[in-house]
Amino acid sequence: MTISVFITGASSGIGQALARAYVSQFPGIRLGLLGRNTTALQNLANELKPDADCVFYCVDVRDANALQLAAQDFIHRFGIPDIVIANAGVSRGTLTEYQEDIAAFQAVMDTNLMGMVHTFQPFISGMKQRGRGQLVGVASVAGIRGLPGSGAYSASKSAAITYLESLRSEMQHFGIAVTTVAPGYIRTPMTDINQYPMPFLMDAETFANQFIKAVQAKRRFVIIPWQMSIVARLMRLIPSWLWDKLTKNAPHKTRKLS
Repeated sequence: MTISVFITGASSGIGQALARAYVSQFPGIRLGLLGRNTTALQNLANELKPDADCVFYCVDVRDANALQLAAQDFIHRFGIPDIVIANAGVSRGTLTEYQEDIAAFQAVMDTNLMGMVHTFQPFISGMKQRGRGQLVGVASVAGIRGLPGSGAYSASKSAAITYLESLRSEMQHFGIAVTTVAPGYIRTPMTDINQYPMPFLMDAETFANQFIKAVQAKRRFVIIPWQMSIVARLMRLIPSWLWDKLTKNAPHKTRKLS
């Protein structure tokens, strides 16, 4: 059976690895690739086309209208997708005391949270009518507790986790599965700039294969790699006073000053 999958953030990193993994596991797949880098999307589509029916869209997920148009085009070509993966995300080091960081806070929240809403919204009506489908949101272990220097990123991913939980409750009446995937440290251009230790760092290709298994199993919430799920459980249990003490001198993600 041919499946159809729509992936945002497909220009690089996790999104690109997911596209390759889906094609390798499901030859003949109908694939929608959305991202902000036209050249990267074109190259990826050309690479995958012998084994997949690919279409790509150069769209910023913050632009709800542009995403609507991309979704409508995909539906016109292939019908309602079986799986929609809201993977697009950005990470910035931010500090509240700097006025110039306000724009960074806004961009991170608009991309990581509202971009997810913009991604799912155009497909839900069709999935409801069909009585099946799956919405997959990429959150992060960074959304479990607030990390110093990552206020915008941690807040956006925490909001994404809660949003997806609400969405899962809403969609269960219509046969639509909602899966939250919270990665730990995955080797991508986003993590390459980190100047601090990243425990259990995983290659994007390995992550993508485990991601697909979790989606196929219709997991509600999964942390990858499994070692980070243990860390996440411990993070939840640590009392606030101890968390403050542990993170007081923790390394911060570097602020982008330009």
